[in-house]
Amino acid sequence: MTAQSHTRRTVLTTGAAVAGAAAGTVALAACGGGETESPPTQGGQPSSAAPAGQRITALSDVPVGGATAVTTPDGQDAIVSRRGQNEVAGFSAVCTHQGCKVAPEGAELVCPCHGSRFDAFTGAVRNGPATEPLPAIKVAIEQGQIVTA
Repeated sequence: MTAQSHTRRTVLTTGAAVAGAAAGTVALAACGGGETESPPTQGGQPSSAAPAGQRITALSDVPVGGATAVTTPDGQDAIVSRRGQNEVAGFSAVCTHQGCKVAPEGAELVCPCHGSRFDAFTGAVRNGPATEPLPAIKVAIEQGQIVTA
């Protein structure tokens, strides 16, 4: 009886260990999934890898008091906003809540997935569920063009 109990216990213990190892392998495989890369950061914020001075869009394409969706020279989805005649700002277009792409709506940037709203001129959260502002992208005005800075 002792030998049989020991055998049962050994089988159950070994089976649990094998199942745990298999689950751990599956979990690790799921973590390693895609080959996505985070954008380069500078001070905790994404920064454009494109050299300064590269054209993003014409200044005239961004309405004063509004924003426009653009793609940076290094391929990032971004928003360029224009508070005043010669005052522009740039932000990542990727919502800080779950990674959906925000869209300009006047002076706000709106996430279509969960309804987060951001200030188009500062990137600050106006309405959640997002709790973090949109990361800034350095931009400047040069000869009527909005360029990387």
